[in-house]
Amino acid sequence: MPAVLFRSTSDSAPAWEEMLKQRIPGLDFRAWPDVGNPEDIEFVLAWKMPPGTLDGMPNVKCICSLGQGVDHIFADPGLPEGAQIMRLVDPWMSQAMSEWVLLHVLRYHRQAPEYEELRKSKTWTALPAPDTASRKVGILGLGALGADAASKIAALGFDTAGWSRTEKQIDGVKSYYGEDQLMDFLGRTEILCCLLPLTKATEGVINAKTLAALPKGAFVINSGRGGHVVEEDMLAALDSGHIAHAALDVFRTEPLPQDSPFWEHPKVDLWPHVSAQTNPVSAGDQVADAIRKVFSGEAPDNLVDPKVQY
Repeated sequence: MPAVLFRSTSDSAPAWEEMLKQRIPGLDFRAWPDVGNPEDIEFVLAWKMPPGTLDGMPNVKCICSLGQGVDHIFADPGLPEGAQIMRLVDPWMSQAMSEWVLLHVLRYHRQAPEYEELRKSKTWTALPAPDTASRKVGILGLGALGADAASKIAALGFDTAGWSRTEKQIDGVKSYYGEDQLMDFLGRTEILCCLLPLTKATEGVINAKTLAALPKGAFVINSGRGGHVVEEDMLAALDSGHIAHAALDVFRTEPLPQDSPFWEHPKVDLWPHVSAQTNPVSAGDQVADAIRKVFSGEAPDNLVDPKVQY
């Protein structure tokens, strides 16, 4: 039987090995750096593998991201020729991501930062009650994650819109699409949630120009990728007061450097890339099915278009 190679930044190899061998008895599972004969490797499970990891592995047929993002795979210019790229589409991860986004939408809508400041001064004051129906929430990216979050936000009664490359049809969510409609989308959005894939087209999409297009006092929630944010521009917008607060789960450099100003910024809710962690149990059937298909010469589900990289 051909072999599966696992490489990740976490210590989850034993859990993945146990889970996959339960579904595929006798599976040849190899965890980096114990590669063995590199020509045996036909399927790769990877998260943020360094460029060059797959050098000398000419028989790799499929590389499966251990998350819904695949930008870390395309960052390697020397991928095995002809290797297919697939991503996980896991309802468990979608639910987890929507929970994290909703947590911060509700915090900002219900004025949690303001009440936290009042508490510091022991001030007992009731702020004007916010109106859910008039609160405009916008989702950047309406793929599997963005669509799920948008649907759940809309179900709570928020005025919800989304922006994507092409038009989408989601109940209760107004669709903006294409470059021509991006600024209109931003101009109506009081709480911006970024769930875009990271591609050449979306790199740095949250920048001085797009932040300025948001209404003064808007909030930004980013659980897409750190590369979506021009960090200097975000800090400037927070310091000026144009952006009231930001919830950030992803950063350009991870772990976040100790000298990053984000650590102690009073207007930043900082999380260590945990909004939707991969669950081997929930993703197990999907990955096992993909391995079986690849080993039998079939195409797995959830393949990524290399032209658009999602």
